[in-house]
Amino acid sequence: MSVIFVVFDTITCLPWNSIRRAETEAQKGLFSVSYCWTLMQMPFVDLQALFDPLLPKGLQWYWKGDYVDELSDAAIGAHAEHGSKTPSELSLMHLYPIDGAVQEVAPDATAWGARRARWSMVIAGIDPDPTKAPELRRWASEYWAAVHKHNPHGGAYINFMMDDEGEARVRAAYGANYERLVAVKRKYDPANLFRVNHNIRP
Repeated sequence: MSVIFVVFDTITCLPWNSIRRAETEAQKGLFSVSYCWTLMQMPFVDLQALFDPLLPKGLQWYWKGDYVDELSDAAIGAHAEHGSKTPSELSLMHLYPIDGAVQEVAPDATAWGARRARWSMVIAGIDPDPTKAPELRRWASEYWAAVHKHNPHGGAYINFMMDDEGEARVRAAYGANYERLVAVKRKYDPANLFRVNHNIRP
């Protein structure tokens, strides 16, 4: 089971064993500035389906991502310029915070090592019309190119990458942990059976 918080337009998922702490924080007025908040027990599969009505199957998508260390004035200007040119109502840019307990773990302690970045960014061109696919791709690519130069990390959350991203981007996603992951891959999957999406080659 998971616990869901809805604060403004934010959804936070907590394991069920954190419910008491969550209730305590709510009682302390943690969300006192919110218009409303709700706390409920929910199966994880239901959480995964929350946005299905908003983003149903069959839409055209084109994704580009980056880890972001800093939002400089120049970067904000690039976001404002390209974010104002969205090709559809569904197209978006999200910045997901990387903070709290995530940064209490050493970057080399797990496969995912981007624990010192401040945000995980995704730009997504989305529309139901297949004829708009080139426009979605162009917008997301140009937007990403404009802000990527301000993001020295070089990597991105692996699920925010399309199939046209090269191996260099996969390496950047895992950073200094990449070679250790290659060693694990060679040991347990030398034939590269598990290779859907972007994978680590043995």
